[in-house]
Amino acid sequence: MVGMLIAIVTAPVGVSGAVFLLPMQLSVFAVPNPAVTPTNLLYNVVAGPGALLRYRRDGALTGPLVRRLVLGTLPGVIFGAVIRVFALPGPDVFRLLVAALMLPLGTWLIARTLRPASPDNRRPEPAPHTITVLALAVGVVGGIYGIGGGSILGPILVGRGIPVSNAAPAALASTFATSVVGASTYALLSLAHGGDIAPDWPLGLTCGMGGLIGGYLGARLQPRLPETLLRLLLGTLAAALGTLYAINALR
Repeated sequence: MVGMLIAIVTAPVGVSGAVFLLPMQLSVFAVPNPAVTPTNLLYNVVAGPGALLRYRRDGALTGPLVRRLVLGTLPGVIFGAVIRVFALPGPDVFRLLVAALMLPLGTWLIARTLRPASPDNRRPEPAPHTITVLALAVGVVGGIYGIGGGSILGPILVGRGIPVSNAAPAALASTFATSVVGASTYALLSLAHGGDIAPDWPLGLTCGMGGLIGGYLGARLQPRLPETLLRLLLGTLAAALGTLYAINALR
């Protein structure tokens, strides 16, 4: 039920929902660090095809944006997984990094939506090489957080002028691809490194099954929602996540 409800809300804006599964893992299910990260990636692998299937039927997974995001994030997530295991095992640093990134990103997107720039002052959509570099950097961050990177790419791309209807399917596609690679990387690292690195298989699979259903329903709902509402929803989700992690870290 948790996985399904999260995915219904987040799939229309290109977020897998794994970012909101993280605090529940730490606070409710007591999953140890850094096992929360591969568990999130496992959730993305199971839940992702639901939304992607619906977006594919609508023809939203074609175009160069999807290819650039996927190819850019794949190598980054491997580096992120290595950094997460060997350099950032503590939950406090982990939460502070999430808060420092997502809170200003969400606030910025909300402000841009409520007070859009005039046509003369609007920034053009990012160039192809800029998207590739951005995807690589987000892949590293996504590998550290276990969120696939879509929750970061979505707000940035939408804030730079790309419609949610284009950014959401591309962000989810990159999240799914990087989650497959990231989960495999963590599985290999668990063979050579002690500690809680392997995912919590029962939790990741059961939440993922709920996300599989919720993602399909959320993607089906997206065309019926106005662009402004989707932008505000995406910004609110990012800001809420950053606030939640900041409170948990300060405690």
